[in-house]
This record gives sequence, C-alpha cells and structure tokens, in this order.
Amino acid sequence: MNNFIENNHDKFANGQFSRDLRGNSDGAESETQRDPVNVVGQGPDATPEEFPAPIGKLLGLMITSSGAGRATVEFEASARYANPAGTLHGGVLCDLADAAMGLAYLTTLAKGETLTTIELKINFLRPVWNAKLRAEARVVRAGKVVGLVECDILDERQRLVARASSTCMTLRGRLAEGRQLTMPGSALGK
Repeated sequence: MNNFIENNHDKFANGQFSRDLRGNSDGAESETQRDPVNVVGQGPDATPEEFPAPIGKLLGLMITSSGAGRATVEFEASARYANPAGTLHGGVLCDLADAAMGLAYLTTLAKGETLTTIELKINFLRPVWNAKLRAEARVVRAGKVVGLVECDILDERQRLVARASSTCMTLRGRLAEGRQLTMPGSALGK
C-alpha cells in the first residue's frame, strides 16, 4: 500500500500531518512525516534495549527498533509463561503487542505529551510453546486526540501468531500530569 496523507486537516499531536503509515516500503521520508524518536539504533549493528517499564522487565521484552510510527519488540516464549493448557498465555501476547503499539504511538507525540491505551483487540492465530516472538507495530492513523495502531506478532519462522489493534489517546496538559513515561535514555534525548 502506498503512503498517503489522509486529510490535510488531521495532524499529529506535534503539528505534523496525519498519514497512513502502513506501507512505508520504499523508506523515503515525506515532508509531512515527523522525524522519528530514536529509541534504538537502526540497521544491522543496532543493539536491542530492555523495555524500561516494570512489566517489560518482568517479561524480558527487548526493543529492537522504533521511530516514525513504528516499533519492534521481541520476546522469548517458554514454559514459564504457559497457561493451564501448556501454551503461551494470551495475556502475555497482549502485553507484547501493547508494548510495541504504545512505543510506536509514542513516536508520533510532541514533547510534554503522553498516551494511554483506551482499547485493545487481539486475534490469536497460532498456538505457541517455545519461540522467539517479534511484535511489529505500526501507527495506521495518529489524530489530534485518538490514533489507531496495528501489530503483527511473528515467530522465528515468520509465521503469524497473533494480530492486534489498539486505540490510543494522546494526553496533554492536566491530563498528562502524573503519567511519567519510562523510556530508554536515547528516547528522551539524553
């Protein structure tokens, strides 16, 4: 799918135009695309970073890339995270997808803004026992207040394990107070 500006009146919270970010296959930047938040270095020499929130640390989530409305988070599934049937618990897949989608949405926000997830939907498509999973999230649309994010979770054989979507809300001013984002130092410009 080609990138396009959906509506010249819809903007990212930082004042840039909203756009469909699902098919950025050519890698070319448009003048309407916000510069990415460089959470993790890109390319073959990039070093994964531990997801900074306590739940990310508990699960061992690793951020492998993020920026320009996209994020990739990896997770090592094992029997430790099994449900009573012996397969990976669906809540863990939700945590993985939510982490990746929240990080992707974060790249569309301006300084001083934060976010919250107001809806999350997931389809479980394949059982998992032990696997290295990769959640690839992309912002479909970032409006001034509400945005839509999608995420595919793939196993090491590139098989689709789950597909999720999330509605995120941008919080500013009083609504953002007390909601401290815990992100790697590079995301905060340090």
